[in-house]
Amino acid sequence: MGRARRLRLLLDTSALLWFWLGGRALRPQVLGPILDRNNQVHVSSISAMEIATKHRVGKLPGVENVLATFADALAADGFIALPLSNEHALLAGAIPGEHRDPFDRMLAAQAIIEELTIVSSDAAFDALGARRLW
Repeated sequence: MGRARRLRLLLDTSALLWFWLGGRALRPQVLGPILDRNNQVHVSSISAMEIATKHRVGKLPGVENVLATFADALAADGFIALPLSNEHALLAGAIPGEHRDPFDRMLAAQAIIEELTIVSSDAAFDALGARRLW
């Protein structure tokens, strides 16, 4: 019997928060691959910035614990921290399309360059050229 293909995932910020906070149940088709230790699950430094920014401006209350324990929570869940590189930033700025959310553009660029499948309910990633699981 053949081995199942190992997935390389990038959680978008909403999927990460839903996973950690349980505020919205993730579908089994999404949760299963995240929990499967054979898969690589990456979390971008962009998500840390997006959570901190949205919390600061009042759009994301109640995430103080997430912010205080971000690195420890990544390690505890076996997630891989993905820093933003110049290559990622340059592609994020160059991706054609009207989508203006800079966080989404940076996550899409990281997914494209690192050959990751982004875990997101947001179909806008499709138009940015990223492979998506939802």
